[in-house]
Amino acid sequence: MLCQVPTAQAVGTSASSAILMEAESGRVLYEQNAHEERLIASITKLMTALVALESGHDLEETVTVGEACTRAEGSSLYLRPGEEISLKGLLYGVMLRSGNDAALAVAEHCGGSVEEFVGRMNEKAAQLGMVNSHFANPNGLNAEGHYSSAYDMALLARACLENEYLAQMVSTRTITLEGRTFTNHNKLLWRYEGCVGMKTGFTERAGRTLVSAAQREGMTLIAVTLNDPDDWADHAALFDYGFSVCTRETAARAGETVGTMPVSGSLIPLVSVQAGEELSWPLLEGETLETEVQLIRRGLTAPVEAGTPVGTMRGYVNGTLVGEVPLV
Repeated sequence: MLCQVPTAQAVGTSASSAILMEAESGRVLYEQNAHEERLIASITKLMTALVALESGHDLEETVTVGEACTRAEGSSLYLRPGEEISLKGLLYGVMLRSGNDAALAVAEHCGGSVEEFVGRMNEKAAQLGMVNSHFANPNGLNAEGHYSSAYDMALLARACLENEYLAQMVSTRTITLEGRTFTNHNKLLWRYEGCVGMKTGFTERAGRTLVSAAQREGMTLIAVTLNDPDDWADHAALFDYGFSVCTRETAARAGETVGTMPVSGSLIPLVSVQAGEELSWPLLEGETLETEVQLIRRGLTAPVEAGTPVGTMRGYVNGTLVGEVPLV
């Protein structure tokens, strides 16, 4: 991973903690107290939705709302004890309306108990490398031992974008399910061209928290701000900055021919060598993506199967290895 990060003078925010990350590579383009542990409020629910979607439960399952779930304070779907609602409806209520009662109902249904589900949230955090995070509940209400960092929440956002259904949910502006209409609290979906959603949060102690993502010309950026009174403007400024200083360069696409190799015992003297995966990297101004090919064999003997490994292509920026893909 490249350690070069633009200086704070290049862009600034009103946040206590902030980060701007290129989604595919995880390269940090800007950071400000990014590893500081802070209250995160309802952006917690990104983890709740991700763990629920990975739990194996069908979205059309009917959830019977427990009485304890209906006592949650703060933003709510106003669920009633014993009410039946689909898991899909609950998850949209969690992500768009930020229902604290819905988050508890999801956790209870998908985990067997809220405590068991929260344990899975912490397991997932560890799996994602979120070393400055710990979850105590599925809704983000202030609690002892419930915190994260801007960097960790960006790691979580990357995982959420890789989940096709969750990425679709967070980008939804409004939806009506089972008689309830949910409108996304994330105003950037309307205000910033290319915004693909994510999650808002607020408590008095945490302040305003926001995770958002935006796409432009094949590149996706993730912004996270914690305790930021001017988050809409700050995220737009971070995205404008990121898209202006960073471009994604592709050295080789999956299946692209990058050379040839001799074949003995064949009517065809040469076979094409192709990149098994895409090799690309986000570059700042003045940087170049340099490649190096290392072959594990000098030639092949017929018959040769498509997909036969023949080496590796590596990408370097400023002498630092940033990626490698198989050659076949």
